Amino acid sequence: MPNGWGKKGKVSSRGESSSHKRAKSSAAGKTGKTEVPISRGRHLDAATARRATEIERSGTKQGLEKAARRLKDSGKHQKILQVPQKDMDKASQAMRKVGTKGTVKNMGGSKRRSVR
Repeated sequence: MPNGWGKKGKVSSRGESSSHKRAKSSAAGKTGKTEVPISRGRHLDAATARRATEIERSGTKQGLEKAARRLKDSGKHQKILQVPQKDMDKASQAMRKVGTKGTVKNMGGSKRRSVR
């Protein structure tokens, strides 16, 4: 698509939709940062001093497991995987498979599920 437009609207230089970018900045809050570097050239979507947040909208098993691994390697106390509501079950399974303890939230934040 020309001029940075993708299938679902305007796409940034990193290949993110505007809705993903909005969710990232909302998760970072006032004091947090977005695109926080972690080991092996990877980045967390958002992080504060205590919390790591990954937003994964694809819903694929591989994408969810990669996001869960990034959360595990973040070293933060609170780990949050934010996904569309229809993918919450898959996200919980992915976090269990990888061995990441944390929270799975829907995009609006109205539903949350603890993974232990």
